[in-house]
Amino acid sequence: MKTHTLKTADADLVHDVHGPLPTTDGRPPLLMIGQPMDATGFAALAARSSERTVVTYDPRGLGRSVRRDGRVDHTPETQADDVHALIQEIGAGPVEMFASSGGAVTALAVVARYPGDVTVLVAHEPPLITLTPDGPAAVRARAAVREAYEKRGWGAGMAAFVAMTSWEGEFTEAYFAQPEADPAAFGMPTEDDGSRDDPLLSDRSWAISGYQPDIDAITGAPTRVVIAVGEESQAVQTGRTSAAIAELLGQRVTVFPSHHGGFLDGEFGYPGKPDEFARRLREVLDGAA
Repeated sequence: MKTHTLKTADADLVHDVHGPLPTTDGRPPLLMIGQPMDATGFAALAARSSERTVVTYDPRGLGRSVRRDGRVDHTPETQADDVHALIQEIGAGPVEMFASSGGAVTALAVVARYPGDVTVLVAHEPPLITLTPDGPAAVRARAAVREAYEKRGWGAGMAAFVAMTSWEGEFTEAYFAQPEADPAAFGMPTEDDGSRDDPLLSDRSWAISGYQPDIDAITGAPTRVVIAVGEESQAVQTGRTSAAIAELLGQRVTVFPSHHGGFLDGEFGYPGKPDEFARRLREVLDGAA
């Protein structure tokens, strides 16, 4: 692995190249992106994709990538521009892409804005919460997570986030009638460290989850777009958002092993099934599934 830094006008984008560039296998690089996850979250999947060149990166303002634009919010459009610049820097585009969570939202924006950048996109559980039938209630639930975070700190905010993302089905009044999630019950700190800059729990990433994809641009692009969902996620919010965007694109979701973090090993808590996930990703990228 070699680490590089792409300096743009207002950000330093740190990225890791696993394997040779130009590639030696006749295939384009496989770019893996997330948000707010940085490159560290793809270590297990990259290691299981060693037969080809893989590129991972830290989005601006996250991980090792420093932003100089004076902003703290994260928007799909800005991140799409960064990914486009990164693909140009690699000099081996168009690429294949695996994108997860907020990174999948960014990837859809890349396809819409730069249709020649990506040959095939596997967009894994994009949290496009306004696309589901209960979109207004989902927005209300998102606001409640931020409120818990603002009032009581990281542990309370993360407990509320886990409660939201593990709720099955639409957000009904029964969801909002629940008592506040107890961070201790999730093994999270009850003390408030005073910080309020978490990109997941604050409103800094609301532009990601509230993004409205340009369906015409995406379907008109030459990219083969696959909307992926974990087999354990289909009833929860990110499973339902995946089904919603897939329907808008005229397709059905493609089921992958495990859950929202199905490609993770045990390093980040609740482990997925990275071996099975990597095999499934290989099949989908190859067009065999």
